[in-house]
Order: sequence, then C-alpha cells, then structure tokens
Amino acid sequence: MTLTGRTALITGAAGAIGSAAARLLSQAGARLVLADMVRDPTEDLSRELGGLAVQADLSDPGAVSGMAASVLDQVGRIDILVNNAGALNNAKIATTTLEEWHRVQSINVDAAFLLSQAFLPGMRAARWGRVINLSSYAAKSGGLTAGTAYSVSKAAMIGLTFSIAREVAGEGVTANAIAPAYVMSPMVSEQLTDAQRQTQLAAIPVGRFCEPEEVAHAVMFLASPLAGFITGEVIDMNGGMHFD
Repeated sequence: MTLTGRTALITGAAGAIGSAAARLLSQAGARLVLADMVRDPTEDLSRELGGLAVQADLSDPGAVSGMAASVLDQVGRIDILVNNAGALNNAKIATTTLEEWHRVQSINVDAAFLLSQAFLPGMRAARWGRVINLSSYAAKSGGLTAGTAYSVSKAAMIGLTFSIAREVAGEGVTANAIAPAYVMSPMVSEQLTDAQRQTQLAAIPVGRFCEPEEVAHAVMFLASPLAGFITGEVIDMNGGMHFD
C-alpha cells in the first residue's frame, strides 16, 4: 500500500473528507499538495503533514488553471489527483437560478475537468496515475439528498470518471469515483436543519451517518498499487440506501 515517491493533490483539502484523506495518503508516504480556497486551515494542515499548501477559487477557471500550472512548476508531476472539493446546493429545479447552476457546476465539475486535463499528461508519460473523483449518492437518487444543480454535477462527475477511465486504461492510469451519502461534515452539520438531519438519519438502513475517515480509506485504497486493476468504478458508500 506504500505511496512513497508519489505526489497527491487533494482539492477541498481543509474539509472533513479532504483532511482525512490527506492524513492517510501522507501516512502511506505520499507527498501532498493541499488545495483549498481557505488559507489558514490549509496552511495549518500543511504544517501538520508537510507538503505544499495552495489556495484557489475553484469557481474561477482561470484561477484553477493558474494553480495547476504553479503546482507543476513546483512539484514536477501529480501522480494522484483527488477531486474532492464541492459546493452543496439544496434548491430544487423551480428555485435554482442559472447563476447558482453555473456556480455549482464550475466548482463540482469544471474544476475537476481542468485539473484532470492539466495533470493527466504527466501521469500518462510516467505510465502510472490515479484520478479519484468524489461523486455522491445524490447522483444516483435523482437528488433525494440534495438539490438539482448539485445532483446533476455529481452525476457529471461519474460521466467524467468513465470518460477518463476509458481513455487512459492502457496507459497505467486509473480513474474511479466514490459516491457517499451524508458524510458527517459541515455540509451535514451546518447546511441541514436538525429536522432534516433526523429525517435523513431515519432513512439510512445502517442507522448512522458516514464518517470522513471511511471515505478517506476508500480514497487510499483506490490510490494504492493494489487497485491498479480497478478503473471506471463507482464505490457506493450510502449505508444501504441504494444497491446496484
């Protein structure tokens, strides 16, 4: 499971899932690039784990491309890309504005596309790489757990995963997605009311929310050499809410 000599970039690194994944990847020996729009928590995590902290507004395509170019100048190549950053929106179709639609898509999908586009050439040249995209149960449930823009963006992440996986399968690079439902993070603790949390908790067959560390272990496995024969897969982590 060692990742010594590999460099991993994690977006949304200061969040619950991002920081948990960063710790596991660091323990496995990976060098870290921690990307987030919030400066202080990202730099605190960088001081704790080592590696490079970078700040970028993922809703701005120019900022994403600039950040990618700067990272490549500093570290040479990204071997593991974890597209984890995301913006939640609970508005359904009738109340979703076009402005909010574009904001959610830009953060949740466009940034992942631009970063994959920037870092895949290095992976292909090295004939080793991992693209790990964070999707959501919302993509498979028609927005049961989120709004229209968010659900569509996470469905698009699955399509992006499949497209990358198909294109680079013969070049030592894998692309996979993880689709969690209700991870205990600020998205759940702060953006849902207590009544909403209790309603959703009652609908989860295992009777609890997912922990960030559980998602991080899935990230770690997909990044590991032992997952080299797995590509184009979506790992569901929803406590029994959905089977396929």
